[in-house]
Amino acid sequence: MAGRAGAGAGALLALLALRALGASAHPQCLDFRPPFRPPQPLHFCAQYSAFGCCAPEHDAALARRFGALAARVDPALWAECAGYALDLLCQECSPYAAHLYDAEDPATPLRTVPGLCEDYCLDMWQTCRGLIRHLSPDRELWALEGNRAKFCRYLSLDDVDYCFPRLLVNENLNSNLGRVVADAKGCLQLCLEEVANGLRNPVAMVHARDGTHRFFVAEQLGLVWAYLPDRSRLEKPFLNISRAVLTSPWEGDERGFLGLAFHPRFRHNGKLYVYYSVGVDFHEWIRISEFRVSEDDVNTVDHDSERIILEIEEPASNHNGGQLLFGDDGYLYIFTGDGGMAGDPFGKFGNAQNKSALLGKVLRIDVDRNERGPLYHIPPDNPFVGDPAARPEVYAFGVRNMWRCSFDRGDPASGAGRGRLFCGDVGQNKFEEVDLVERGRNYGWRAREGFECYDRKLCANTSLDDVLPIFAYPHKLGKSVTGGYVYRGCEYPNLNGLYIFGDFMSGRLMSLRENLGTGQWRYSEICMGRGQTCAFPGLINNYYPHVISFAEDEAGELYFMSTGVPSATVARGVVYKMIDPSRRAPPGKCQIQPAHVRLRSRLVPFVPKEKFIRRTESTPRPTARAPTTKAPRRSRPTAAPLAPTPRPARPTGRPGRRRGGGRRRGRPGTADPAPSNGAVRLVRPAGLSPGRGRVEVFAGGRWGTVCDDAWDTKAATVVCRQLGFAYAVRAAKRAEFGEGRALPILLDDVRCEGSERNLLECAHAGLGSHNCGHQEDAGVVCSREDPDL
Repeated sequence: MAGRAGAGAGALLALLALRALGASAHPQCLDFRPPFRPPQPLHFCAQYSAFGCCAPEHDAALARRFGALAARVDPALWAECAGYALDLLCQECSPYAAHLYDAEDPATPLRTVPGLCEDYCLDMWQTCRGLIRHLSPDRELWALEGNRAKFCRYLSLDDVDYCFPRLLVNENLNSNLGRVVADAKGCLQLCLEEVANGLRNPVAMVHARDGTHRFFVAEQLGLVWAYLPDRSRLEKPFLNISRAVLTSPWEGDERGFLGLAFHPRFRHNGKLYVYYSVGVDFHEWIRISEFRVSEDDVNTVDHDSERIILEIEEPASNHNGGQLLFGDDGYLYIFTGDGGMAGDPFGKFGNAQNKSALLGKVLRIDVDRNERGPLYHIPPDNPFVGDPAARPEVYAFGVRNMWRCSFDRGDPASGAGRGRLFCGDVGQNKFEEVDLVERGRNYGWRAREGFECYDRKLCANTSLDDVLPIFAYPHKLGKSVTGGYVYRGCEYPNLNGLYIFGDFMSGRLMSLRENLGTGQWRYSEICMGRGQTCAFPGLINNYYPHVISFAEDEAGELYFMSTGVPSATVARGVVYKMIDPSRRAPPGKCQIQPAHVRLRSRLVPFVPKEKFIRRTESTPRPTARAPTTKAPRRSRPTAAPLAPTPRPARPTGRPGRRRGGGRRRGRPGTADPAPSNGAVRLVRPAGLSPGRGRVEVFAGGRWGTVCDDAWDTKAATVVCRQLGFAYAVRAAKRAEFGEGRALPILLDDVRCEGSERNLLECAHAGLGSHNCGHQEDAGVVCSREDPDL
């Protein structure tokens, strides 16, 4: 193939020697989705074989366009310009194609020629400007062919870091290309997709493993809803045992419908199992029941088919456990709490250490062949079969209140890790922990909480032989762990092997990744992507703070459920799908073919309600250093300390006038601008959910606090609206969220009507004038939902 003009080649070589300007990457393809690694090398646009936006089919189509161009362009012109044609065509395969073609927003008209750097364009114009009319149908561009300056201005990008070919050598755009983005504190930036909403404390989401790719979401009240793969919900509940379930409207009530599992052969036997609380007067217990699906409607349970498999008396109303799982061995695993109260006070050593009690345990039973005779059998390899001092159902013991456990599906290619059982075990008053549960092992409670002794006398017992967690964190990071899953889905290869979990109280999303060489687990917090990171159609970057549960769908993709109000009667629960915006699987690789489901109920279409919030910083922000997990006396692998990955901040793009179908954007790589006068922020102690905190205002070039004299809900409304919240729940006074002693007091006697754009527009005593102290620092509690509903 003929090369381009010497001047063009020289300009390109000069550009390759430039040091790139600082920029924060947002790779995106022309289909408005992340780039990918092609399943096989590309033959035409070979430079994008490792990572980009072209599958082999697209690459072949570009090669055909190139051939068609060669056939109709004058041979003399083609001899000079074929290299330019190759460059321009192949930018559709660039991982930054959306930037080059001005396609970040689906509503924006697509450019017909990628954005070019000025010097490259000027060189191309010298000898090859006649090529453009063969590449582009844009007659306005054709008309500029005779004016070099206007021609190249038309083809330019304001984001000079993204113009071709400069983006090829921009270090910040290419150094971590295709990897999960981390902010300056090492927080992994992921995004979310809303899947379901309007749920009352969604405690579980499961699939039936029957090829239909339906998913079933359980509410704490005792209802289970069936959803189709298109996220529409059946109007009639799949299961409704709300009359039998014991729960209450109290926020944080741990009783209720707690778990659901489908039999591995559900497609053939129609069996499923549920875990729920029941009670009469002051007598309470947990119940494990078997149901069958209705014979004439696969989307409804036969409520008369219930058979009670197991009941366990609960001495208190908390620590009820609630997980049900089927393992690869076909047995049913049941995860019970220690019975409640504080410190497991039951008996000499507590329920958890008492192998003759079923509380504080992982149980394993066989529910097959139970149509006649016993409702369950004991697996012959259960660890304490034959031990007269132990219940034969016990598989593992010494647990406090394991809330959400999961089996690892294993690496999709090698199967490594398959069958590992991960659990989050809620702590007492210092530590939360994540355990790898193994047959016959003791997980330490109440002798130990996390890595530290709780009952020192019991902890010193040499016969304890307990297993330490793989990870534990202190209560400054969260106070109620919610166990998650190891990601093994198809759509986001970078997440493979990452164990993702959360905390119900602090709203933190967290992750662990195993070092296969050392066996240690590395901790990284998960934040919602800042700036442009989640700026893809359909994605959001915020969630409700009370993380209740995690889930996998039938294809292995990962979800979590959270709520704005943790009450079994308040419909603030949402199901979110976790998205990696840095890399996806190649198109077509992860297609599913759901089996047909006959419907007898009306469908309720899914209508998303959550919105993308543009912000410059990832949220929730880490408020404490990642915990080290040094064990006091064991050699069990523990989580390594966090190693932050520095990353420059990126300002959001700014719209401007149009040029050649393009959109002007702010230049990346420049420092974030100073806050505008009147800007506000919330400062909250560790463990507190977003939307509440001490109010700090920016005025006169500095940040400061606000005194609570005259502070009321009208002023709180102004602040909440500035921060993107629709409602002000209440105005907080008397330094409820801590004192900002390191800052000056900037506002006092603030009186607002509620319609002001910021606090500076409200009446106040004057900037810096006050007669109060920091013990009167004002705060707010904001919400995205109407608190009166």
